[in-house]
Amino acid sequence: MTGGLRVLVVDDERPSLDELEWLLSRDERVASVRTCDSATDGLRVLREGDVDCVFLDIQMPGLTGLELAEVLGRFKEPPPIVFVTAHEAHAVEAFDLRAVDYVLKPVRAERLAEAVRRVVEGGAAERVVTPTADVQIPVERGGVTRFVPRSTVTHVEAQGDYARLHTPTGSHLVRVPLSTLEDEWADAGFVRIHRSVLVATAHVTQVRMDAGRCTVVVASGSSDGSGVELVVSRRNTRELRERLLRRGEP
Repeated sequence: MTGGLRVLVVDDERPSLDELEWLLSRDERVASVRTCDSATDGLRVLREGDVDCVFLDIQMPGLTGLELAEVLGRFKEPPPIVFVTAHEAHAVEAFDLRAVDYVLKPVRAERLAEAVRRVVEGGAAERVVTPTADVQIPVERGGVTRFVPRSTVTHVEAQGDYARLHTPTGSHLVRVPLSTLEDEWADAGFVRIHRSVLVATAHVTQVRMDAGRCTVVVASGSSDGSGVELVVSRRNTRELRERLLRRGEP
């Protein structure tokens, strides 16, 4: 971006605000850094213009970072947003709001530099929303964030306060309760088949009934193409069958 980025940092914790201001000001791609200690003040600055991107905390008194992001999404030209937070639990919500990146505290200089790169090289493009846009799930491992398209997730297993996302090429642990994903992903065809399992109906290739016991088969990355067989509880069998029948309707 010609002239460098004009960055706004919003965080209610002064040490974190000062650290982000210092780290960003050292980046040669950043022209200026403004700071606010509340989302309300940040919104006031954003309405004045002259901001290219926002580095935003999530949990703040009053207006939260997620709520501010929702407001910015209604701007004619919303700025790219990078969430900087100590909490992994809001990652799915953040990327549903088309965040460019999601950086966990304590912030490392190289990780913040990667977030700046994403803003400079792809922030505007990544914020384009179409009715068919696939939700990208952020997966943090070893300080590196990877993105898993939700459309590739075959099923999800509960693991305490976490959930394990399974795809044909592997699995990924995210800090989101299964109940949250059940609510947020219902419209995408995910349905509970067991107390601890959600399945993507689009990936169900077989339904098997044996002596009143129901199982489904979803795709896997196995060389023999056998897939993964999942048990469906009796209480969830009827709903699953109805959802699968509706899947083929126009």
